[in-house]
Amino acid sequence: MASNQYATTSLVIGYALCSSLLAVINKLAIWKFDYPGLLTALQYFTSVVGVWVLGKFGFLHYDAFNLETAKKFLPAAFVFYLAIFTNTNLLRHANVDTFIVFRSLTPLLVAIADTLFRKQPWPSKLTFVSLVIILLGAVGYVSTDQGFNLTAYSWAIAYLVTITTEMVYIKHMVTNLGLNTWGFVLYNNLISLFLAPFFWIITGEYSDVFQNISSSGGPLFEPVAFLAVSLSCVFGLLISFFGFATRKAISATAFTVTGVVNKFLTVAINVLIWDKHASSFGLLCLVLTLVGGILYQQSVTVLKASNKEEQAAKDEEEEEAPLVKPADQKDVDNGKADEEKGVSG
Repeated sequence: MASNQYATTSLVIGYALCSSLLAVINKLAIWKFDYPGLLTALQYFTSVVGVWVLGKFGFLHYDAFNLETAKKFLPAAFVFYLAIFTNTNLLRHANVDTFIVFRSLTPLLVAIADTLFRKQPWPSKLTFVSLVIILLGAVGYVSTDQGFNLTAYSWAIAYLVTITTEMVYIKHMVTNLGLNTWGFVLYNNLISLFLAPFFWIITGEYSDVFQNISSSGGPLFEPVAFLAVSLSCVFGLLISFFGFATRKAISATAFTVTGVVNKFLTVAINVLIWDKHASSFGLLCLVLTLVGGILYQQSVTVLKASNKEEQAAKDEEEEEAPLVKPADQKDVDNGKADEEKGVSG
């Protein structure tokens, strides 16, 4: 019992560290290594090799790569690549706080998209209030952002659209393919790795990369840049492992709370290590956005719990219901009375 508790605690701590540090590490990596396409390709490569090696040693199981499945998975991988690509470029042009604010806006767009396109019911009162708080915090942050520039916020909007698309449509489609967790990681990263060269050509990044390779000593060969890129790749794989393992080890509510705490840790770390963060009022608006996120998660959890209770009550009623329902309750009572007379007689 104690060993299981120790293992669970270790998973939670590992997930918290990876999740809270990843955005800051990615910001450092793109700051020191100004090639977002190549950086993401290195991350995909590390994840693919990591899953393959861990699978060979029996630490995990993944679905073998299949061409037919890959064709069906291609739209999902394409949107996933766009989400990571826009995420990296957002961190390239803006600070970590801006990334967190726009990432926190996703519940608002997901709720709207679910209602309009998937015919889901409108959010409850608590959910609606939480979404309004998120929106107010985001508006307050943007209005006071001293580092505001059109390029950064263009990437932020692009990231918001792609990550919302992934949440609303792609995850539903991928679930129907029947892949296990690590199969999902393998297909996502391997197909994204194949897509990377096309984006290098479209963005013109390939010419910068080749020019740097041909020159003597580029950003990749500086110790700080190499360390930042290496950490970014390793943490990208670790967040997959700790995230999936922690989700299995603890309840959904505990996992959600851990995720929220991780965002606060990210903000605290970002403020402590350098000056690439928002103003005091901007940080206050960021905290307001995170509080709205907490309320949103709470409202969703309560709604799911109530739905489960209602379904359980219906199932219980169906199990307790007689197989043949009498047409008239009076006939049942008369039958019981006759039986009692027969016993007494």
